[in-house]
Amino acid sequence: MHANVLLLGVDGGGTRCRARLCAPSGAVLGEAVGGPANIRFGLEQSFSAVLHATSRCLEQAGLSARDFPRIVACLALAGASEPGELRAAQNYEHPFGRAFFTNDAHAACVGAHAGRDGGVIVVGTGSVGWAELKGRHFRVGGWGMPASDEGSGGWLGCEVLRRVLWARDGRIPWTELLSSLFRQFQSDPHAIVRWASHASPRDFASLAPAIVEHAGDPVADELMRLAGGHLDALAARLLAFGAERLALTGGLAPYVESWLSDATRRCLVEPAGDALDGALQLARAAAGSAAA
Repeated sequence: MHANVLLLGVDGGGTRCRARLCAPSGAVLGEAVGGPANIRFGLEQSFSAVLHATSRCLEQAGLSARDFPRIVACLALAGASEPGELRAAQNYEHPFGRAFFTNDAHAACVGAHAGRDGGVIVVGTGSVGWAELKGRHFRVGGWGMPASDEGSGGWLGCEVLRRVLWARDGRIPWTELLSSLFRQFQSDPHAIVRWASHASPRDFASLAPAIVEHAGDPVADELMRLAGGHLDALAARLLAFGAERLALTGGLAPYVESWLSDATRRCLVEPAGDALDGALQLARAAAGSAAA
């Protein structure tokens, strides 16, 4: 690898993107956080977030926009698992010297197992199961809301609002969780409908902390139990593919782990790293292949 190369890893999710710039030695030159980078919900917005975060990394390193061509980047972006979105990202005119595109679950798996075989269950704004086994990728779920991503923060937010409306209709009893969320919408069911009609997965996921904070509330516990069941199903498929070790990652991971089945938890290992570490490992591999 040429000594002039800069390595960039980007973990782009539905809520934010994180970027880390490194020297070939592995020394960290800069780190920054940007806005959401799920390319299913806006390619321009996602690249704007990525480039803003990268520019901040360069500034921290005492570098400038003139150094973009030195960068070999791995952009691990939510939504890049869809072929059309991936092609659009690959065809986007970017300033990097070289860019390798993949999805955030792939990078999370590489980071969690330091490049070795294993599986990962990512539970944040969305949810997905991913495994890297003998050079092959295996994916379960993660098709995006509203059709998929069960057990995620976005799914939890959607489900809890559904139950607020059920309580408003008299179909289920009110609980403290449901009452508090209803008050956030001025106790107006029409306000919920209007909001939900335009809400993004990130918006729905913003309601998930309220569920976590109301532990012991019957509806909060019901939703967390259901979320655990959905994640158990992802784990079961990854194990069936041959993954012997699973890592649980993402912003909701610490809160859902206790709701997983004993069978799933017996297979869990502590992640060696995160999606940003995985993206940098993939960027290093891309730089090495280019130099070969």
